[in-house]
Amino acid sequence: MKLNERSLAFYATCDSPADNAGFLYKRGERHTAYHRRWFVLKGNMLFYFEERESREPVGVIVLEGCTVELCDSAEEFTFAIRFGGVKSRTYVLAAESQAAMESWVKSLSRASFDYLRLVVRELEKQLEEMRRGPAGGRGGCRQPPGSWKPKPSGPEWSPERLPALPAVLPKENGCAVWNNVPGADQSPDTSGCGGHDGEGNPRPPPLPPRRRASSSEAGSAGAAAAESPSIFCRLHERYGQEVARLRQDWLDRRRGPQ
Repeated sequence: MKLNERSLAFYATCDSPADNAGFLYKRGERHTAYHRRWFVLKGNMLFYFEERESREPVGVIVLEGCTVELCDSAEEFTFAIRFGGVKSRTYVLAAESQAAMESWVKSLSRASFDYLRLVVRELEKQLEEMRRGPAGGRGGCRQPPGSWKPKPSGPEWSPERLPALPAVLPKENGCAVWNNVPGADQSPDTSGCGGHDGEGNPRPPPLPPRRRASSSEAGSAGAAAAESPSIFCRLHERYGQEVARLRQDWLDRRRGPQ
């Protein structure tokens, strides 16, 4: 596999969260001596640096097709990363404590994509079993989502107990007419007060009848409307002259005696 060194160095030192990090002792490939290195695990890549403050990693181990297991060695808390293959290298590492070794073995064992595939398959299997229903898919009657409705508490409610109101109330003279409810064939109350209906509900007072203008009143109204512009002009001239006179007096007083 061909890797880009700059991309790997940036990924190893960027601010992305690490799955595990700490000092481990790494045994050399040619020499069996152990060297203390700073290890950082990100995804399925295990980076190791000479020091914790190093800017670039010394190497990287891609954790695919490998197994993590404990091994016998002169050093304590030792484990190995083994790859399948004749010429594949085995990385022998040693932790500083038992807890650190267990933490690293657990993290490295879960870092590969093969492990993630197994987890995804197991979750899909559990989801399929949940969809089939309880008790191994024996089911019973199941209601579709959203079909359940809460039952009203207290006495049984019926829609006939409340009067039905129309969506849009009819209007007369710009006001809603409550007596014109569709289906309500009731004689108007002419007693002068609202009173109550048959069920004891308060009844709104009746509206006064619409007054229609006679032909003579319509003619006089038309004549008044025709004369209104001339009356307005005369009033405008009258009060305009008075305003002009008052303004002239104010200007004369402001100028003072000459």
